[in-house]
Amino acid sequence: MWINVGRIIKSGFVSFWRNWFVSLASLLMMTVTLSVIGALIFLSATLATTLDFIRSKVDVSAYFVSSAAESDIMALKSSLESLPEVLSVEYISRDEALKRFRERHANDQLTLQALDELGDNPLEASLSIKAKDPSQYENIAKFLGGSDALGRGGTTLLDKVNYAQNKTAIDKLSKIIEAARTFGYALTGILVVASLLITFITIRLAIYISKEEIAVMRLVGASNAYIQGPFIFIGFIYGLIAALVTMGFLYGLTVWLGPVTARFFTGTDILEYYLNNFGELFLILLSSGMLLGVAASFWAVKRYLKEV
Repeated sequence: MWINVGRIIKSGFVSFWRNWFVSLASLLMMTVTLSVIGALIFLSATLATTLDFIRSKVDVSAYFVSSAAESDIMALKSSLESLPEVLSVEYISRDEALKRFRERHANDQLTLQALDELGDNPLEASLSIKAKDPSQYENIAKFLGGSDALGRGGTTLLDKVNYAQNKTAIDKLSKIIEAARTFGYALTGILVVASLLITFITIRLAIYISKEEIAVMRLVGASNAYIQGPFIFIGFIYGLIAALVTMGFLYGLTVWLGPVTARFFTGTDILEYYLNNFGELFLILLSSGMLLGVAASFWAVKRYLKEV
């Protein structure tokens, strides 16, 4: 068995180098495919961090009438926190809202002067509600509009809920998330199919060049597995080399773009991500490349052996 394995590996290397120009085309396509897969991994990580940052800035605020008792507000807060859609709820009292307003307008003396002239705190207490997913804000808004948001005796607690004002931003965020995922999956699928087809064609050319050797092997009683072995090994080599080249390419790309992404994507440095996840990234690319190469090779040889 080990003698046969050695012969298969040797024959695979010989065929790989003998058809180096044909092999180069397949390697280039597979490298492009793996590069896109790697880039999508980086994009996914960057997008996830950026979206988490955006999510942290998007919320629904419920403002209470001035007569609302704090105990009723806290009871509503507890009810909201029990909802599966809710990530967190922050209570902002009237005094806290006034303090934050003054801090935000510390350099606007006219606004502060007008506020002082009122003589009373015009701001309302509120609850700042963050959902686990942007698509869930509508359910939260419906809950706030229901009977669960009423105080003791059925009195109205809420003055307004700013969901309608934030709905446009929330909807756009949800669409961006979905569109980015769909585009990534579609692009990866297209390139995987293209890589499979090109590798298939490459192996078919290699088989055509070696058809006389295959005919001799069949005459002397070689099994289909023994005939398939060298070509499947070539596919294995394609995947290995393409993964190594892709890792080198991605390293250079992350060195170049790392500082840029750190500035524009809320501190996400893709070079740091590359170094921290090197092993996992290499394993994904290596397994993807080998799977593509071996699957295309197996498919090509199997079809050829059925035809002859």
